[in-house]
Amino acid sequence: RSLNLNEAIAHVSYEKDGVRYQREYFASYPDNVIVIRLSADQKGALSFTVRPEIPYLALKQRKGKITATENLLTLKGSMPLFSCNFEGQIKVLNEGGSLTTDAKNGAIKVNKADAVTLLITSGTNYRLSAKTFSNAGAKKLNPNEFPHDAVSARMQAAHDLGYAELKKRHLSDYQNLFGRVSVNLNSKPTSDPTHILLEKYQKGKRDNWLEELMFQYGRYLLISSSRQNSLPANLQGAWCQDYYSPWTGGFWHNINVQMNYWGSMSANLAECFEAYIGFFEAYLPIAQQHATDYVRKHNPGQLNKGEDNGWIIGTGANAYYVPSAGGHSGPGTGGFTAKLLVDYYDFTQDRAFLKEVGYPAMLSLSKFYSKALKPHGDLLLVEPSASPEQSATAEQIKRITGRATSGRKAFSAVGCTFDQGFVWESYADTLKMADALDSEDPFLDTIRKQITKLDPILVGASGQIKEYREETNYSDIGSPTHRHISHLCPLYPGTMINSQKSEWMQAASKTLDLRGNKTTGWALAHRMNCRARLGEGDQAREAYEQFIRTRTATNLWALHPPFQIDGNLGTMAGVAEMLLQSHEGVIKVIPALPRVWSTGHFDGLVARGNFVISAKWKDGKATELSILSRSGGECRIAYPGIGKASLTDSSGNEIKVSGNGKDQIHFTPTVGETYTVKTM
Repeated sequence: RSLNLNEAIAHVSYEKDGVRYQREYFASYPDNVIVIRLSADQKGALSFTVRPEIPYLALKQRKGKITATENLLTLKGSMPLFSCNFEGQIKVLNEGGSLTTDAKNGAIKVNKADAVTLLITSGTNYRLSAKTFSNAGAKKLNPNEFPHDAVSARMQAAHDLGYAELKKRHLSDYQNLFGRVSVNLNSKPTSDPTHILLEKYQKGKRDNWLEELMFQYGRYLLISSSRQNSLPANLQGAWCQDYYSPWTGGFWHNINVQMNYWGSMSANLAECFEAYIGFFEAYLPIAQQHATDYVRKHNPGQLNKGEDNGWIIGTGANAYYVPSAGGHSGPGTGGFTAKLLVDYYDFTQDRAFLKEVGYPAMLSLSKFYSKALKPHGDLLLVEPSASPEQSATAEQIKRITGRATSGRKAFSAVGCTFDQGFVWESYADTLKMADALDSEDPFLDTIRKQITKLDPILVGASGQIKEYREETNYSDIGSPTHRHISHLCPLYPGTMINSQKSEWMQAASKTLDLRGNKTTGWALAHRMNCRARLGEGDQAREAYEQFIRTRTATNLWALHPPFQIDGNLGTMAGVAEMLLQSHEGVIKVIPALPRVWSTGHFDGLVARGNFVISAKWKDGKATELSILSRSGGECRIAYPGIGKASLTDSSGNEIKVSGNGKDQIHFTPTVGETYTVKTM
């Protein structure tokens, strides 16, 4: 069995009684069908029965039936909870031999065929819309709408195209995305099967090829689970065989869904984030209602009828429901989510998105935060505030607050770093987007005044970034080895903790040392990205290595446990972050290169400003760099000694540059032109 990542095609081959059998599987995005091709090296060798099942009917929470007519199997039914009607169709196309329809048992028998193609497609009456989130129960979907006509039309279109054309269209679509990026991390391909390669790695025979493979596997998984007009990638991506998905298969907004998309832009897959943009636009009306309710409850003096009270989202969303902020995670979840919208614009420079979605979303979120902040002396702090999923012991709570409690409880804080940090990030991003649009909205003055009163980053007595304002020493509150490092979100994915704030960078590194790497899959991915932002390449790879050794299943899915795709996609982002950074207004190549990746190259990673970057390096030093400008605008590149290098266009003409000393160059490229830097 094999999966070809360059083609997104799975294969099975085996031999029995002297006959070699082949199976090929792919899921086509452009035609919305699954295609299974079965063949053999001898004519008339294929005889089998196709008999589908509708699973979990015994739970009596869905009903359905299967019919068989000629070469078509139809699975049709409904789930009463939300009036969800579903239909699936399987068409059996034989070459040679014959078909026999077994209507009684809902099956089709294939007799002595040379080859067979199975086409599978399905649909429901689910519609991603504001009503789906706002309406109650059975009113979320239209019970009188059935997907039969759409499914049948799709099946007919696939049948008319035929296997060869379906495969051609699938490859063209997929490879346009996957083929944009290549990397070499000082590695050589291996002949070992993947599970053997993983087993060796986990026993201590570390192989850079597997680290490279995991990066590209993450890109494959993202392409395969998140495309325009689909739901976003959820906690299990798009794959679940269970009636009840682990953790409900939801969109968890206190890190997990954000982590799914951290690498989408830098790994040159911005189109994959469009699924979340559609999701955001659909849930925005109910998120606005949540914001109004939140302000009415927690800060009613700031509620003004008829005004925009902003929007907010809590942690455990799903395809039908979006919660408000509260519980074990503070309202920073909104800013955490909005950072994705900001990154999408920063990387793509999509002006239409900025004007129609990005800036309105950020301005509205900032209005919510202005109403969630409360005066505390000269400061404005979020109250109530919570660091995601962290809890305190009874002893800790009594020591800090004087209140007697029993057992561990979520600690209700004032202005914890997670919440204050994302207020700051949201305010700063709103102002940046306003500048890009030359906006003169009067509310911007409120942001400019309030952003100076947030005091989001505090360094404690242990040299740590404080998670809570109420703490002094590390772990005065909460678990010292907790999986979440929410107080480091201003480092990654935020930008407030950066190289211009050396004290904060040192404190962030100390915090990671104290937290440790004995944690879950996705939590290792966050640690990896934070280490990359700090320029600590060896420590970033150490987290990556720990992830592969302890939190990777034999099919390379990430384990929390159970399986959660965020670890795969988060470490994909981590590799990209180690090789290319652009969050400080300049492009930095190999900023967190570990010693074991001392020689290599990458092609096609993307920097903010919509610059496509390729680089080569040897013995830890960059030797060549190329820049493709997709949107124009000033390009700023920082690398030791780059001021002495030559910059040429694709015709070999030398380009004049300005710069900031010997380690930085600035130039304004032409859209569509590729530039090369050599002899650094």
